[in-house]
Amino acid sequence: MAADLPMSPQLEQIHGEIRDNFRALANGFQRLDKIKDSNRQSKQLEELTVKMRECKRLIKEFDRELKDEEGRNPPEVNKQLNDEKQSMIKELNSYVALRKTYMSTLGNKKVELFDMGAGVSEPTADDNFQVASAMSNQELVNAGMKTMDETDQTIERTKKVVEQTIEVGTETAVQLKGQTEQMGRIVNELDTINFSIKKASQLVKEIGRQVATDKCIMLFLLLIVCGVIAIIVVKIVNPNNKNIRDIPGLAPPAPTRRLLYLRDAEYFN
Repeated sequence: MAADLPMSPQLEQIHGEIRDNFRALANGFQRLDKIKDSNRQSKQLEELTVKMRECKRLIKEFDRELKDEEGRNPPEVNKQLNDEKQSMIKELNSYVALRKTYMSTLGNKKVELFDMGAGVSEPTADDNFQVASAMSNQELVNAGMKTMDETDQTIERTKKVVEQTIEVGTETAVQLKGQTEQMGRIVNELDTINFSIKKASQLVKEIGRQVATDKCIMLFLLLIVCGVIAIIVVKIVNPNNKNIRDIPGLAPPAPTRRLLYLRDAEYFN
């Protein structure tokens, strides 16, 4: 198919060099399968890496020449040449992936990794350039706008997360401050309760002492009353007993009262 493509002499020369390098890469990997010594395999991989870098340089040069001639070629020819360029990029990426497979098998980290990137796991800058070169201007604009929208959305989500984090931090600080103040009030109340308990204990002791004093006084008065009552009873039972003195304010015995009564009656008669 490449032989049927209408190319300028410059493009045809570049295309031929790329194809020669691809054939050299294919033969090199075939020989690599037959090499058993790991050092020789590493050296062969280094040589193949140089070939792949040369292919990458030629493909970029092919792309520049193609863009220069794009205005002079019909659209169909440009499409065919772009398809051929993408085909060469895919073929080169397949060799890059094959080289990475051999490198992982050998475990040799001394050979510098080829920076073309196979595009299997992560796209490199060259991959993005190659993909972008195959897109139209409108597609590039749309892709750029989509990327910008995604970036804006990511920034907005990040801002929301930051704002939410700040709000949570502020609420937590307010809650901690409120809890600290509440703990302070509780400590003050406990101190007040402790002081009140001490005052109440002192008051109970004072009341106990006063009650004990009042009981002693009551007991003393009770003894006095009992003594007076005993004396009265004895005077009533035995009024002629001279050993017991009369109690001041107490009425004399009955005979004396009778004599007084008779004397008063005679006085009035």
